[in-house]
Amino acid sequence: MFLEFDGQGPAYAQLTRALKTSILNGRLKANTRLPSTRALSLEVGMSRITVLAAYEQLRAEGFVYVRVGAGSYVSHLQTSPPLRLLKTEPITAPSRYAKRARTQRDPLITRRHHGLRLNMQYGEPMTQPALGTIWARELARAAVYTPLERGDPQGLLALREQICRYLALRRGVDAHPNQVLIINGSQQAYALTARVLLNEGDAAVMEEPHYFGMWQSFAAHGANLLPVRTDGEGLVCAELPAQAPRLICVTPSHQFPSGSTMSLSRRLDLLRYAEARQSWILEDDYDSEFRFDSQPLAALRSLDEGDRVIYVGTFSKTLFGSMRLGYMVLPAALRQDFINAKYLADICNPVIEQAALAHFMESGGFERHLRQMGRTLKARREVLLNGLRRYAGERIQIADSHAGMHAVIWLRDYDHAQLESLIDYAHERGLGLYPIAPHYHARPPIPGLLLGYCGLSSLELQEAAQLFGACLDAIDAKTVCTSVESLPLRRHSG
Repeated sequence: MFLEFDGQGPAYAQLTRALKTSILNGRLKANTRLPSTRALSLEVGMSRITVLAAYEQLRAEGFVYVRVGAGSYVSHLQTSPPLRLLKTEPITAPSRYAKRARTQRDPLITRRHHGLRLNMQYGEPMTQPALGTIWARELARAAVYTPLERGDPQGLLALREQICRYLALRRGVDAHPNQVLIINGSQQAYALTARVLLNEGDAAVMEEPHYFGMWQSFAAHGANLLPVRTDGEGLVCAELPAQAPRLICVTPSHQFPSGSTMSLSRRLDLLRYAEARQSWILEDDYDSEFRFDSQPLAALRSLDEGDRVIYVGTFSKTLFGSMRLGYMVLPAALRQDFINAKYLADICNPVIEQAALAHFMESGGFERHLRQMGRTLKARREVLLNGLRRYAGERIQIADSHAGMHAVIWLRDYDHAQLESLIDYAHERGLGLYPIAPHYHARPPIPGLLLGYCGLSSLELQEAAQLFGACLDAIDAKTVCTSVESLPLRRHSG
């Protein structure tokens, strides 16, 4: 217990005043049990009689009350106005980083419809009730067999080995456990990459559109971000800057958010560009496990003969959002620098969780989970797209990527103001819609939506598509009424 002694007068009086101060300023809340007289005497270095005298004084003044056989408890004191007010006025940003971070977009933008029954939130994996039970069993097993000392900053060897096996099977990446670094998800990968590779003002290429969480991380670090256009074949390499950027960030297997896949010729062009200019490539392979028309494509890293690609994967998208475990496959030249940065950031990831995940992968449970999840997502995607075609028809254009956990739709003959009206109207009726514009550096000319389908059942997705069509009908009717009201009145001579 933290107590402030003023050094004035007898010991019991100092202790009494110190306890009063802790009660009045809220450090000791109402109904909090005070330490026993023996325990507090040992903690503060006073005799038990001194502590007992202080407790008796506090009881006499009404600061504490006694429960027979249970000890002394803090009384509920009515203090109005509060004895100490916390300063809530904004202060000048204490650092350049803090100043830049304050200018970034709302990081909770994907939570704007939290709590709605038909919330089409993207970025969250599909929740399987059985997975919670399985994960609890894996954690319990790992807690018994895992040593309790601090772990390796690079990550548990058993997990790194399983990741290498998984990458060879699923992504065509030939990696050694010594190249793998365990991290707290993709967001930490961006932060570590910025620390290791970028100084303030260094150029970093970002896809346009892009994942705003990645953009924000590098912008807050002070990088000079250069958006480069993407199309149906991924990053347009012909538009890369002539002057070598320090870093190029791509999502080649399933471009976020558009859904396009980088063609083989573009991949080779990008690798040649990076090697010729000694640039580094950050490959974010966030949900490549889920393709519904073909086998997953090999990762860009699998083609990297110059060892310029930093590969990033995460379990947050394949298991559950609170699973803060991911991994990086590092070029040899950068390996130790990234391990140093990881150690200085948080020393290491929780070892028990790593051990649980390693066993889950080794036992085949992870592969079974991915197969089941893929079948379910494919079925849900078909329900959603069929529903959108039925209820929205030609008013929308579906950018169908046959992959991932979200769909992109563009609204034909609507403007961005109408899109915001649609989002607000849908929200009032329990349907959560999310604009694609926050993932663009420059707002796209046509309004679009990102619709996640992981968190809703097939029946809910069918209902959501029908409600979406009804909301579009309402916006159309409102537009017609507004147009009629704006027409000039005709005067008839008679």
